[in-house]
Amino acid sequence: MKEQFYDALLNIKTGAGKKGFQKSAHYHRYEPTPYSALIELFAHYQLKSKDRIVDFGCGKGRLNFYINYLFDATVIGIEMNKSFFQESIENRNRFLRKIKKEKDQIHFHCCLAEEYPIDPLDNRFYFFNPFSIQVFMNIVNNILLSVEKSKRDIEIVLYYPSEDYVYFLDSYTSFELKKEVVIPDLYSSNSNERFLIYGLAY
Repeated sequence: MKEQFYDALLNIKTGAGKKGFQKSAHYHRYEPTPYSALIELFAHYQLKSKDRIVDFGCGKGRLNFYINYLFDATVIGIEMNKSFFQESIENRNRFLRKIKKEKDQIHFHCCLAEEYPIDPLDNRFYFFNPFSIQVFMNIVNNILLSVEKSKRDIEIVLYYPSEDYVYFLDSYTSFELKKEVVIPDLYSSNSNERFLIYGLAY
């Protein structure tokens, strides 16, 4: 029920539909983060309007619009699928007609995630298992290179975190686990139903 309610509230269409599969070993099928999970996350994790959030594998932009609506923050969606990218642009047009936000706060890029040039202002990065560990490692390295050039507070948010992602962050980077947010109704039967928030320790 929340799926339809929040899509209607934001004037967007972000259901998975029938086009959610990628023909790639490295890029996983499209599945938007459930609104029920987002509600739980942001009950325990706050963003600021000055934050710039990058959603890798954004699909049709659900997370981007929800964050912009709640926190008035700048959001960037990265999507390799041209069809989903086009739907995210159409969603942005519908969202802005209803919500009346600044257009320059919501951006979408159609490219491979590892090819997105990390902006010096990007400081929050979201992943819902969109691709293989190899791609994830490349992106984290891009983030770290960006921080070397422009020092800033960085956080990575993982939903339904894969063991490979967690092992890499824990064992091979300077990121440290800051918070875990579990989805109460689902976590007892599936321990993947949680968010992990990592911060970069200097």
